[in-house]
Amino acid sequence: MSDWKPIIGLEIHAELLTQSKMFSACPVVDSVTAPPNTAVDPVSLGLPGTLPVINQEAVEMAMMVGLALNCEIPAINQFARKSYFYPDLPKGYQISQYDRPLSVRGTLDIDLSDGTTATIRVRRAHLEEDTGKSVHVDGYSLIDYNRAGVPLLEIVTEPDIHSAEAAEVFARKLRAILQYLGVNDGDMSKGVMRVEPNISVMHKDDTGYRTRTEVKNLNSIRSLFRSIEYEVARQIKAWESGEGVRQATMGWDEAKQRTVVQRYKESADEYRYFPEPDLPVVEVSREWVERVRARLPELPDAKRDRFINSFGLSRYDASVLTAEKAVATYYEGVIADGANPKSASNWITGNLFGLLNRDGIERESAAEKVAPEKLGALVKMVDDGTINKATGVTVLNDMWETGGSPEDIVKAKGLGQISDTGAIEAALAKVLAENARLVEDYIAGKDKVFGPLMGKIMAELGGRGNPALVKETLTRELNARRGVGC
Repeated sequence: MSDWKPIIGLEIHAELLTQSKMFSACPVVDSVTAPPNTAVDPVSLGLPGTLPVINQEAVEMAMMVGLALNCEIPAINQFARKSYFYPDLPKGYQISQYDRPLSVRGTLDIDLSDGTTATIRVRRAHLEEDTGKSVHVDGYSLIDYNRAGVPLLEIVTEPDIHSAEAAEVFARKLRAILQYLGVNDGDMSKGVMRVEPNISVMHKDDTGYRTRTEVKNLNSIRSLFRSIEYEVARQIKAWESGEGVRQATMGWDEAKQRTVVQRYKESADEYRYFPEPDLPVVEVSREWVERVRARLPELPDAKRDRFINSFGLSRYDASVLTAEKAVATYYEGVIADGANPKSASNWITGNLFGLLNRDGIERESAAEKVAPEKLGALVKMVDDGTINKATGVTVLNDMWETGGSPEDIVKAKGLGQISDTGAIEAALAKVLAENARLVEDYIAGKDKVFGPLMGKIMAELGGRGNPALVKETLTRELNARRGVGC
């Protein structure tokens, strides 16, 4: 690998959350759950004599994405016909954009695990209509046109990505931006966002790019990462063996964890683009652009920086909390009633994420298991000494299972922290009496036995002892005995 560098560009297709389709008033439905062919109309079915009409909401959503990606919005953009023949493309062509896209020349910065930041250039972001969906059942191929005509934004990067990790980080950040903007829900399992990497490798002695392959229609970021890792290794091996790489469209076999050739390409696709004769040129005034810009919400980078500056979080913790809109919203709900921001961050990224991962629940569903205001109350109870951290973990587990409030759980189970000095001293006296050998070891200078003694006292107190007070009392008593022993 030291002699080779991956060269990767991404094409991301994202359906836009409009009420109606790209070129008609036909409603948009969930193409996974809706009965087949129930959200269709003459335009989306490509019936003769129908005329498309541009969906302004889709144009403005796409413009918001372009602005969020620091793109230029040209004054003129235009739709074109892109001819190809698939069963799920009823007209025999797709209305897309070609030489006059909506957004061009953008950038997106990403943070990598080695601490560096990479700037990925965005070549273009253009509008088009989605196709229908082929369904293969019992030897038959069926077509569902519910998705046909849904507004689709295609975002194309320059080949500035040089690792599977960077591709993953870019895709996650782009998905977060789409979610923050409210233009796409990011559910890749339903195909509303699909990623296609173009992959080649460059030897250290090369002066130009080598042949690339394209992996089509990946519907998870994990598959994006693994397909790039596999394809890069495959191409390096092919070049080093003298076999070489042929330009091809590849698929990803999830079961076998490998790329497979779908078709070889002897030449570039000939889509016979020409301006869509049934649609006007779209003139985008600067005033229109600024009106759309004013609608942009706080985006992930800005929210991350605010969390750092306002709450004193580390860049890493702030990045984790803002990587998904649902998590950022949840965090702000936890601290809304005064929970300590740093403590809340630790509880979310540590304990709560651990429970979500254990049970295979998406982070966006955290509020359905533990309401943010309830977690905020738990954080405050731990920080003010009502319960200790260990008891807090127990209470959180109970909240996870029952949905109850921390106050009710602590009261019902008698889990309040013990700060009564009499109770602590009684537990301490019992433990020291039962563990005379450990006490002698401490007096002899073996400080490492302090931890076990501390643990035994906390156990005697049912895990509810005030740790700071227990530690202070034990230290005072042992040091007094060590002094007498000397």
